Amino acid sequence: MARFNRKGTTKVLFVETIADPGYMPTATELGTAIDYSKALAATDGWSIENQEIETPDLASTFVAKIPGDDSAADSSLTFYEDDVDDDIETNLAKGTEGFLIWCRKGRTAGSKGMDVYPIRVASNSAQVSLDNEAAKILVKCSIIDRPLQNATVPTGP
Repeated sequence: MARFNRKGTTKVLFVETIADPGYMPTATELGTAIDYSKALAATDGWSIENQEIETPDLASTFVAKIPGDDSAADSSLTFYEDDVDDDIETNLAKGTEGFLIWCRKGRTAGSKGMDVYPIRVASNSAQVSLDNEAAKILVKCSIIDRPLQNATVPTGP
């Protein structure tokens, strides 16, 4: 099994619209996406979690479980704040809707591992610190529908 480092490989993109109701972007739509990979300092969430249901019965002291509802983990992106441009504050302002696209194995056409999360920005806040560190902005995102997971990066124009 070949292993790789996410740093330098994984790409994080944002696009406002995707025409496909299943959230599969076209190569053209990906071409209009904003690449936030270089501005990203940290990330949290971006997964689907299952709320299992306990199913105890009288025949056993073991409590079995069955799959229940799925929900999205609380998800956020921490960006480095730019002291010249305000792209993150503007493009990802509170209330903005769009799609966060994770190309986990790179943005190369035909590569596997693309996840597309339909989102609404819940908050966009500067993280003020007196520590010896770069200025940052925390963007919390609500995942508003089931994401497309493990897709292939599209080929074509």
